[in-house]
Amino acid sequence: MGADSQFEKGRAESMRYSGRRLSQESERMRLLVRVARLYHEHGVRQPQIAAQLRISQPRVSRLLKEAAEIGIVRTVVVVPSGVHALLEEDLERKYGVEQIIVVDAAGENHDVVAALGSAGATYLDATLIGGEHLGISSWSASLLATVEAMQRRPVRVAEEVVQLIGGVGKGSAQVQATRLAAHLADLTGAEPVFLPAPGLVGSAVARQALSDDHVVRQVVDAWSRLTTVLVGIGSLNPSPLLQESGNAIGEEEMETLRGLGAVGDVCLRFFDAEGRLVDSPLEDRILGISADDLLRVPRRIAIAGGRRKTAAIRAALRGGWVNTLITDVGVAEELLKD
Repeated sequence: MGADSQFEKGRAESMRYSGRRLSQESERMRLLVRVARLYHEHGVRQPQIAAQLRISQPRVSRLLKEAAEIGIVRTVVVVPSGVHALLEEDLERKYGVEQIIVVDAAGENHDVVAALGSAGATYLDATLIGGEHLGISSWSASLLATVEAMQRRPVRVAEEVVQLIGGVGKGSAQVQATRLAAHLADLTGAEPVFLPAPGLVGSAVARQALSDDHVVRQVVDAWSRLTTVLVGIGSLNPSPLLQESGNAIGEEEMETLRGLGAVGDVCLRFFDAEGRLVDSPLEDRILGISADDLLRVPRRIAIAGGRRKTAAIRAALRGGWVNTLITDVGVAEELLKD
């Protein structure tokens, strides 16, 4: 056979081989699409697909996996109205925090507080799974709403509920702070650990005298065991609740704080717009968890919202005062802008 004849024969065989490969690839793709449509669009279970197409069930499973890998099947998550997953994820990336939960809340301050309380209760019911040592700050409308909305757990999910700071304001407000801790302890099956003292005293000497009390020292020891804290975020303009309770910080002291650049606080530890602790004259008069001890707690949950608190919430996130935030959509959108 001449060279030309051999070349033509080889060329013909190559074309037939290529044709077979194309045909096999086409059949494989057809089978991938068929299996994917039966499973994802028609809801046919894998054993039924195997029987209908006369292939093994393991092969059906492999074909479904391949269909997803090469893009024949694409998963699309349809976000329902009222769920702000993309906004939450953008904020988590921006501020480097573990979790941000955004809730719809429109209308007056009461509506925002109610929405935050409901979301906070749902989050805690889902994430308190046992063995927790909880700390709770003393006075916050959103914390009150959260605890009121919680359901009593059938099993114990916390070992202790510890007050993080003494009561702030009038004596009646300090009693309410104790009741808040007691109610949370009751709902979670925990032992309450109360701080029976004002959160802000008149002088550093008075603070030292109270700190030496053996009951207060027991509370301080309990702060070192905390695994989760539940706090509000305060702004320099007191909330209506704090005003009604007899805000312990006078206007002159507020002006001093503003002059030092303070924009908000967590447990009366005031910070500036970047979240840095402000070295104010109040520091020596606060009877509550220190900034260092607070920042060492693994999970620091803040429940706070309302446009009035946007600057304080932003600063708390920047400074790492909290690593889980539950807030309303209005605040969340503002936090994403800057």
